[in-house]
Parts: sequence; C-alpha cells; structure tokens
Amino acid sequence: MYRTLRAKPWLSLLAFTAPALLFYAVFLLIPTIGGIFYSFTDWNGLFRNYHFVGFGNYVEAFTSDSRFVYSLFYTLKYVVAIVILQNVIGLLLAVLVESRMRTKSLFRTLFFLPNMFSVYISTLMWTFIFSTVLPQLAEKTFLHFLDQPWLGSSSMAFVSILLVSVWQGAGYLMVIYIAALQGVPQDLQEAATIDGATPFRRFIHIVLPMIMPAITVCLFLTLNGSFKIFEVVYALTGGGPGYSTEVIAFNIYQEGFARDLRYGYATAKAMILFVIILIITVTQVSVLKKREVEA
Repeated sequence: MYRTLRAKPWLSLLAFTAPALLFYAVFLLIPTIGGIFYSFTDWNGLFRNYHFVGFGNYVEAFTSDSRFVYSLFYTLKYVVAIVILQNVIGLLLAVLVESRMRTKSLFRTLFFLPNMFSVYISTLMWTFIFSTVLPQLAEKTFLHFLDQPWLGSSSMAFVSILLVSVWQGAGYLMVIYIAALQGVPQDLQEAATIDGATPFRRFIHIVLPMIMPAITVCLFLTLNGSFKIFEVVYALTGGGPGYSTEVIAFNIYQEGFARDLRYGYATAKAMILFVIILIITVTQVSVLKKREVEA
C-alpha cells in the first residue's frame, strides 16, 4: 500500500509528460540517432542501398573540402561579430529604454517589433532596401556613403548580413536585459550615488554583476542562433558572390539538397557543427556560471 502511494506522483508526472516525451523521441531523438548513423555512410537520400564508409566523410570534410573549411571559418567570424554586436546593442537598448519613464512601453514595443516578423520576410525587405532604397537615398541626398555594393562584394555582403541579424535579434535580447535590470535593487545604486560613484562606475560594479544570469542566457542564445544561421544568408545573398558568404548551415544544405545530393556526407558535416556548438556552449555556460557565483 505504501509503495503504491509513493508511485502515484511518478505515475501522474509520467502521464503529463508522456505526450511531450513521445514527440521529442519521434521528431528529435530518433532522427538524431539516425543522423549519427547515416553520417558514417555514403547514402544519397533517395535509394535504400548505401555503403558504410566509417570516418571517411569526416576526413574528407577537413582535408579535401575547401568550401566547407572556408564556411567553417566564415561562420566563426560571423559568430564572434554577432555575439558581441547583438549583446552590446541589446544591453544598451535595455538601459536606454529603462531610462525613459513616460515612453518606456512605446520604445520597448518598437525595438522588439522586428523579432515578430518572419526572418525570411524581413530579409526580403532588407534586400529591397539594400538594392533600391539606399542607392536612391545616396543619389538624392548628401549621404553618398550609402551607395555601396551591399550585396555585390564579399566584405559588404558580410556587413549586410550583420545588419539584418542585429536588427532582427537585438530587440529580443533587450527584453531579457530589461527584466534583469528591473531586478537590480535600487537601494544599492542609491547608496553608490551617495558615496560619489558615477553612473558608469555604478553600471560596471553594481549593475553588470547583478545581471550576470541574463548575460549567460543571452550569450547562450546568440551563440546557438549564430552558428545555425541559414535564412538570412539564403534570402539575402544565396551564399554569394561566389560562395564568399556561405556559412556552415548553407553549405550543408547545398551538399545534401541543392547541389550534390550527398545526404550521408551532409549529415557528417551537421554532426561536426553539432559538436562545435556543444563544446563552445558548454564551455561558455560553465565559465559564466562561475562568474555568477563570484559576483
């Protein structure tokens, strides 16, 4: 009888979580296991017959696939830039919005609004801006620096991808930082002000340590999202000019669907991307968690 009573809470918990666990297993866990297996084969995704090639796909990716190696380093460059830009701009927007007492809700809505749009639709809108609006502004005003080959050169295409990504994601991080800033005790800042601390010193020595959990979350989100960037590159540049803006996710798509139909090889590249994200995010979270404890 006692064992039955103790088992009832676990049975109730299992009953409530079973649908979610089922969906997780069917649509994520099983495909992941299948992907790991197929990454060791030469399966083309269409026919049942395939051959086991071991680590051949992984060796090929790093030794004879120059486009993949280039996309790997290009993605790393994008990740570093976007993690810094999105978090700095998101935090600055949060501080500025919190300083606006009367129009706080308005600015919060305006800055968060880009996150409500579809990434693909937003990117198509920015394509029109880069190709038509900015050149006309440069022609009819004194803003001649706007007349740039935004999508026609590799360097400016990288800047364009960064602009769209920051515009799309900074507002979401801003909301997280706003919630963290609202949790900073006002009496600490007032005491620091009485002691003569400047606003900058109060922000560095009081606010930043208090919002470290939010910084950990935002860095985790931007790291994961930036490594998996696809829609912006697909709609904005298509990996061009040439393949100068080809990120890892787009390279995997090209390998498995659009160019060569090498599903096994593309899956091996996806596994490499997974391992890279896993190592970097685990390291980032563990390091920042220690900083939270010290703070």
